[in-house]
Amino acid sequence: MNFPSKLIENAVEELAKLPGVGRKTALRLALHMLKHESEDTFSLAEALVKMRTEIKHCKHCHNISDTEVCSICSNPLRDRSMLCVVSDIRDVIAIENTAQYKGLYHVLGGVISPIEGIGPSDLYIDALLERLPGSEVKEILLAISPTMEGDTTAFYLTRKLRDFDLRITTIARGVPVGGELEYTDEVTLGRSIVERTAYGKV
Repeated sequence: MNFPSKLIENAVEELAKLPGVGRKTALRLALHMLKHESEDTFSLAEALVKMRTEIKHCKHCHNISDTEVCSICSNPLRDRSMLCVVSDIRDVIAIENTAQYKGLYHVLGGVISPIEGIGPSDLYIDALLERLPGSEVKEILLAISPTMEGDTTAFYLTRKLRDFDLRITTIARGVPVGGELEYTDEVTLGRSIVERTAYGKV
């Protein structure tokens, strides 16, 4: 791809580093910013720089935050007897968007993956164990993706947590709402049968 300007080329190269953004999309974005008001581009650049330099991680749960303690941990209305363990900040956002969970969180910062060289010491597992003594937590909900790495992480956590007087639960696994059985993979369909629930009141 030939560029009429080295400055455009540099902008495209940087934008193309973003996930899901190819060189053509990067060029379209760069030209869009060049075409519109310069204040819009400056505002975008300022927002990105401030995000990168000023954002913090909550000292309790490791969620992203503007302050030392995030808005969830500091909210007195949250159920402090429930602690949802997730692997990534994006999982917190997804669960919060359901408006069904009212407890606290703990972000591990990833999952155990020997292939990628990620072990338990690379995650916030010790921080999780350290925040339990003296806390109000009675139940830990493991909301970790049901992948091989996710299951390995969940299994490791359950072994670490068995010395605590806690109820350990996991998110339900099965056929998604609106899904067709014929298109559901065998593992998911099998789990939905094994972990079947009662259908209403009989």
